[in-house]
Amino acid sequence: MDARFSFLPPPVETIQGRREHFVHGVDGTRLFVETAPILEGPVDRAAPTTTDARLYFCDGIACDGFIWKYAWGALGHLGPVTHFHYRGHGRSGAPRDASRIGIDAHADDLAFVRRSDNADGALGPSVLLGHSMGTQVCLEHWHRHRENVKAMVLLCGSYGKVTSTFRGTPILDWLLPKMLPFVEQHSAMVRALWSRLPADLALKAGLKAGEIDPARMNPEDLRPYLEHMVHVDLPMFLRMLRGAGEHSAETWLSEIDVPVLVVAGEKDTFTPASLSTFMAETIPKAELLVVEGGTHAAPIEAHERINARIAEFLTRALRKTS
Repeated sequence: MDARFSFLPPPVETIQGRREHFVHGVDGTRLFVETAPILEGPVDRAAPTTTDARLYFCDGIACDGFIWKYAWGALGHLGPVTHFHYRGHGRSGAPRDASRIGIDAHADDLAFVRRSDNADGALGPSVLLGHSMGTQVCLEHWHRHRENVKAMVLLCGSYGKVTSTFRGTPILDWLLPKMLPFVEQHSAMVRALWSRLPADLALKAGLKAGEIDPARMNPEDLRPYLEHMVHVDLPMFLRMLRGAGEHSAETWLSEIDVPVLVVAGEKDTFTPASLSTFMAETIPKAELLVVEGGTHAAPIEAHERINARIAEFLTRALRKTS
C-alpha cells in the first residue's frame, strides 16, 4: 500500500451493528438498504442537538456507495447512518414500473427508506447527504417530503439540468437523443458489450484523461464504482441520465429553510463548481466549501478535510438554539 493512502478506515462491512435489509419503494421496487448505529467518536456531546438525526447517504447515478467509503467512519459518530441503492443499481431490483426512473422516483423511494427506519413509519429527524445526482435527489426529496429534514450536505452536484452543463457544454443534450434510439433498438447487443468492459481499462482511461489524479486519490478507491457501473443496465442508465437532465430545482432553491453545506471540486468537469456557487448564493442558509484542485471525486480525494467540515457544520446546524 502506498504510504500516502495507508490511513484507510476499516471496511464498512465491519462496523459493529451494521445491518442489511430490503424495503419496497414507491411502486413496489425492492430496494437494498444498509444501516449502522451511532458510533463512538470524537464528538462534543456537551453541545446538545435538537434531535438525534439520522444521516442518509444518496449516491450519484450508476453508483452504489463507493463515494461514502470514508464518510461512514468519519461521520458515524454524529448519528446513525442509512445508505440505499437506487432502483436498478447494486443490490436493488430493477424498477417495477420501467417509466419510474427519474429524480422524483428516487426522492419518493428515499421517503420509504426513511419511514422504514422508524417503528411507527414516521419520517424521523434526518440529515440528507448527496453526491453528484444525489444532490438532485436530496433537493427533490426536501421539496416533496421535507418533514423532519434538519439539514442537507450537497457534494459535487447540481440543482438540475446536468446534461446541459457536463464539461461546461450541452454536449449530452446533443448526444443522448442520438444514442438512446440506437441503444434501445440494439439493447441485447449493447448490454452484452457493456457488461464486458474491463474495469482496468476504464481506470486507465480515466487516468489518461486526467479525470483521476493519482497524486490526490488512490485509483483503487475508484475500482468499486467501475466494477459496479458495467452491471447497471445501459439503456436504463441513459434514460435515467436524460431524466436528471430534465429535472431542475432552481425555481425553489430560495425556499429551502434548513441549513445546507454545499461542497464543490474546483476542477470538477462533471458538475462545474459554478453551479455549486449558484446554489450556495441562492439557498438562504447555505455555506460553500470549494476544494482546491478537487474533481468530481473530491469526497474521496480530500476526505479528511471535507468530512471534518461536514462534522463541524452539522454540529452547529443541529445545536439547540434555546
